[in-house]
Amino acid sequence: MSNREHLTLKNIAHFLDAELKGDGEQVITGLSTLSEAVSGELSFLANPSYQDQLASTQASAVIVHRNQADEFKGAVLILDNPYLGYAKVSSLFDTLPKPSGQIHASAVISDSVNLGRNVTIGANVVIEEYAHIGDDVTIGAGSIIGKECRIGAGTRLHANVTLYHQVTLGERCILHSGAVLGADGFGFANEGGHWHKICQIGGVRVGNDVEIGANTTIDRGALSDTIIGDGVKLDNQIQIAHNVEVGNHTAMAACVGVAGSSKIGAHCTLAGGVGIAGHLNLIDGTHVTGMTMITRNTTEPGSYSSGTAMQTSADWKKSAARIRQLDSMAKRLKVLEKTLEGKTDV
Repeated sequence: MSNREHLTLKNIAHFLDAELKGDGEQVITGLSTLSEAVSGELSFLANPSYQDQLASTQASAVIVHRNQADEFKGAVLILDNPYLGYAKVSSLFDTLPKPSGQIHASAVISDSVNLGRNVTIGANVVIEEYAHIGDDVTIGAGSIIGKECRIGAGTRLHANVTLYHQVTLGERCILHSGAVLGADGFGFANEGGHWHKICQIGGVRVGNDVEIGANTTIDRGALSDTIIGDGVKLDNQIQIAHNVEVGNHTAMAACVGVAGSSKIGAHCTLAGGVGIAGHLNLIDGTHVTGMTMITRNTTEPGSYSSGTAMQTSADWKKSAARIRQLDSMAKRLKVLEKTLEGKTDV
């Protein structure tokens, strides 16, 4: 299965536990979209908007739902969830370089570090005192691992990841370039216009099977730890403030910002640009649409939105003008209601 030159549809069908219709001996050399696929490649139909491309695609085989299986002239792999099938089969065509199992000569590793077996460490990595690095960990070039950090088995840090001191990562995590975990939370006390820094003495704890995107930052806790649960998926350029807790298997898209001490439940989804105010609780199964500002707790699972949908600038200006008039309109309505009540009582 690891040799793509000899990867057949029969192999892939077995790997996905999919129903195969067509030539199982067809060799598959790549994975592509319906519009870009060429002969020998496998594609998929997950969005009904692209259904008309089944007739024109040059793919040799397509992963489809049973309802669309008869609409493609070539071989098909039938699954109830074609997108999940695509996600799984993508691992067979992954171009990510395999870990070398070597430690680069330029790496600086403290004598007190506990290194596991088969660890890969790139150029110019720094690992400080009393860190613990599990088996099969990969640490990309230029990364910095602070004092007393712990990295679980099978975790991969891409180039230029920074872990401040006392950060704990679970097993099989992926951290992309530029991620920073354990920087100080934004804590200051004001005295007569001058700010006094609050030392952030907590840490960061990340569960198993977590993925953290490029340039995402997770601040250390002020007193207790900032906690990221198992299976959490964080996109690029997300800010997680101090003492935030993120429940298991929650996913956040790019540019989400979560203020301090908020607790986000399990199996939540936050779309791009969502903002969460501090000290809030989002219940399990909360789903927030793009650019929403959350300012209160959610008490029931479901979808939440704020703001207005896109309009032309001219229409938006009209809407904004009406919004500014709402307060005065409400006051006039109250006066009118009292007047009408008075007439009714007569």
